[in-house]
Amino acid sequence: MSTKPQGWIVHAFTEGGGGGNPAGVVVDADGLDAAARLRIAARVGLSETAFVSASATETVRLEFFTPTRQIAHCGHATIATFALLKSLGRIGEGHLSKETIEGPRAVIVEGDRVSMEQRAPRFEPIAPRGREGARISASLAGTRLHDMRIVDTGNRFAVLEVESREALAAVDPDQTAIAYISESLDLVGYYVYSREGAPAGRVATTRMFAPRYGIDEEAATGMAAGPLACVLFDRFCIGPTLAVEQGALMAVPSPSAIHVRLDLVDGVISRLFAGGSARVERRVAVDLETA
Repeated sequence: MSTKPQGWIVHAFTEGGGGGNPAGVVVDADGLDAAARLRIAARVGLSETAFVSASATETVRLEFFTPTRQIAHCGHATIATFALLKSLGRIGEGHLSKETIEGPRAVIVEGDRVSMEQRAPRFEPIAPRGREGARISASLAGTRLHDMRIVDTGNRFAVLEVESREALAAVDPDQTAIAYISESLDLVGYYVYSREGAPAGRVATTRMFAPRYGIDEEAATGMAAGPLACVLFDRFCIGPTLAVEQGALMAVPSPSAIHVRLDLVDGVISRLFAGGSARVERRVAVDLETA
């Protein structure tokens, strides 16, 4: 007899118990096909919903859906899932793992912090005065960008630097243009950051735009904070541990803290872990009749 799926809303990468980025988490999702999961994610209406099912090789199998499509990896939904499973007594602390559509990834649960593995970075520079650089700048209302790179640690992001916190707050995204560019470059979206004006204990303040996946802006993106940490280490030797702020500059602020640890071999990043705390918000109904 199969167990009926159950759903929760969990805020991940919380700061002092508040803020964070809400994710949907559906446990006991083994009987749901991809179409049903996509419909549920669309009804939940958050940037990502994680679906938890049994794995023959890892702690659990996780599949992630935005309101519009499936995505290979999601940082905040991973943190949310493992925090929820711990609160339900289904897992304990220690070195765990998740099975994904692209293979296994390590997960570490230590106290109230969950951290997830990302792969070594692959960098693709973007020339600011080249065609792609001009298109990206124009999609941000001509914002002056000091450094532009595509970085892939499991998902592909354009990691873009602006000169100040004020410039970051003033960014005016053209969501249609960003979605088109993201599709053409196979990006999840843009991760825009400034090192100037970050609060104490944080090396940068960030904003995330991913309209290709139905996300105009979100409060915390662990799969993008990892690539940013790789850029900061490569450019400025910042690391191997650091924390970034996200969500504070949204129209409705939701300050979030993402902690990253880079694993180095002979001074080269071999992998990384991005993590933070989470808060279980509430249960939600999973309507199987319309799923």
